[in-house]
Amino acid sequence: MPQKLLKLLTLLFATFGFSQTVVINEVDSDTAGFDVLEFVELKSFDGGGTALPNYSLDGYVLVFYNEGTQLSYYAIDLDGYTTDINGIIHLGNSGVSPSPAGTFPNSTIQNGPDVIALYLADGSDFPNDTAPTTTNLVTSLAYGTNDSAPTNLMTALGTTYYVDEGDGSGSAASDSVQRKNDGTYETKAPTPGANNDGSGITLNYITVSTSQPEYTEGDSFNIVFTTSEPVQNETLIMNFSLTNGNFSVGDFTGGLTVSIPVGQTTGQTGITLYDDSSDEGDEEALFQFSALPSGYVANNDNFIIRVYDINFATDPWGTPLNPTYGDCTPQIPAGYYDSLEGLSGAALEQAIQDIIANPSVVRLQSYADMWDILRDADRNPENNNQVWTIYREEPIAKLDQQNSSSVVGKWNREHIFCQSRGGFEIAEDDTADGINVWNTTGPNSTVDGVSDAHHIRSANGQENSSRNNKNYGTVASGTVYTGPTGTQGSWRGDVARALFYMAVRFNYLDVVNGDPSEYLVDGVTASGEIGDLATLLSWNTSDPADDFEMNRNNVIYDWQMNRNPFIDYPMLVDYVFGANYGDTWSFSLSNDSFTENSIKVFPNPTTDYLMINGLEGDAKVEIYNLTGQQVFQQAFDSQVRLDLDLASGIYLVKVKQQTKEVTKKIVVR
Repeated sequence: MPQKLLKLLTLLFATFGFSQTVVINEVDSDTAGFDVLEFVELKSFDGGGTALPNYSLDGYVLVFYNEGTQLSYYAIDLDGYTTDINGIIHLGNSGVSPSPAGTFPNSTIQNGPDVIALYLADGSDFPNDTAPTTTNLVTSLAYGTNDSAPTNLMTALGTTYYVDEGDGSGSAASDSVQRKNDGTYETKAPTPGANNDGSGITLNYITVSTSQPEYTEGDSFNIVFTTSEPVQNETLIMNFSLTNGNFSVGDFTGGLTVSIPVGQTTGQTGITLYDDSSDEGDEEALFQFSALPSGYVANNDNFIIRVYDINFATDPWGTPLNPTYGDCTPQIPAGYYDSLEGLSGAALEQAIQDIIANPSVVRLQSYADMWDILRDADRNPENNNQVWTIYREEPIAKLDQQNSSSVVGKWNREHIFCQSRGGFEIAEDDTADGINVWNTTGPNSTVDGVSDAHHIRSANGQENSSRNNKNYGTVASGTVYTGPTGTQGSWRGDVARALFYMAVRFNYLDVVNGDPSEYLVDGVTASGEIGDLATLLSWNTSDPADDFEMNRNNVIYDWQMNRNPFIDYPMLVDYVFGANYGDTWSFSLSNDSFTENSIKVFPNPTTDYLMINGLEGDAKVEIYNLTGQQVFQQAFDSQVRLDLDLASGIYLVKVKQQTKEVTKKIVVR
């Protein structure tokens, strides 16, 4: 007899005959904000309907079904879990109080209308997208949030109960679905970890707190333990651990045992974090209780204490908000761009594609590998344990990489050329297999763009969602993206050069004027076009390639074996997409052409700063007012950003290099 069947029969006959012993006691799928307080509660009963304490849930599995797909989307194997002294157990998000016996990511439980089912089975029997089945079904509950009933799933599973968490009143975020003693259900304020009618043994809850959620190496802090009721009968002794991943017992000193005497409600222990004088990266300590004495329950457990490494590394160049130029050396292989010399128009564009999309050279990494690439390519020059996020123009800890459905406070992977517009696809077997494992890729498979790192950037998760699949432009609308309010535009040139790269790298992708609409290709949204060309040409000039972007180019080349030529030679953009289309390209244009057209002075008009680029080597800038008085001068190398403090008016900017001189007129507002 198969072991699984033997286990099932043993459970059915030895523990409770044919009566139902475990029910779905409470569900909270929709909570205020971003669904970070979801939970599911079970309750165990004996054959006579009396609560059964300390009941093992070995052999059970919870399965979550979606009415829209009529397939499963999540499952929790309950092996190893046991109900408490009241026959109760709840599983939920880490923020649920009292602390769940088991946790799952925020926003896991869909708001419905859907069905949750409990089976006598194994978790491996229910991979995602499993069709509903009544085989070994113990019980099920249909729920929704101001919805109609999930009739398809209810029919397939023989589900009797449907309860609307919002009860038609819009109160879903403040209520939960709860089982009453007569077996029916109602909605009211959530009661996780307790009998829904308030009966049962009152448990003494232990709350753990620190003065703040994050510390720096070298800091000392106290962990305070507080009980909801005074300790009775004998001293309460609690043991806990802090180890988690790379954070080990060698990273701190302090006691891991705390006691609270009889009659008291608080105890504490001190922790000191080592400064090991080396950069191991930021880490996270994980507070975890060991088994607690009978009658005590953790009000919070399994929570993170962030530990920032004080010995972080830095780079010798600036952030995009404080850019530097020429400090990060382009790692261009000898002869890499030689084939472009003397070409123009379509021939020039084709020659660029032959380099950056050469299937015998260029590598396609997995989409999962993008996390490792971005952690290096987008590292914050001022603290390499952080990534610099595009659009919001701010750093965020690498530890805050999004690993669940919640984007709040997390960074994720932003496709500059949107997935939906490009028709990009993520492989079903997508795994992070490292720099030494890759596939070949050419110019014809646009789906490969899903993991081309030249157009993938670290982005604040919420801002990534706000951008969605909008085109870029200068006037905000429902389909045009200009960045968050107050953005300084340090990302705009980066975006332009990424899109110009993609339009050459992959056939069927293009950058066009205006706000191109999308259409469906084989049921997938994929226009292959993005805009606005005029805006992007302007952004390429107004936000020139800086050292941060050049370092990205170098890092990505190490992985993909191709470079973004529009970062190495931003003037190429005009010869492929702009005003110089059809003109002959020569590297002398970018190396030494001190002419009126080659020297760029921008923005114009300006307010408090000025950018100068278009030449190489030592140069000098002088600014004069219209009376001929010199009001500013500075020496620079190749490119420079000038911070100005000038009165409103018209000025003359003279750029000098050896015996050559160019004068530009600017307006300061």
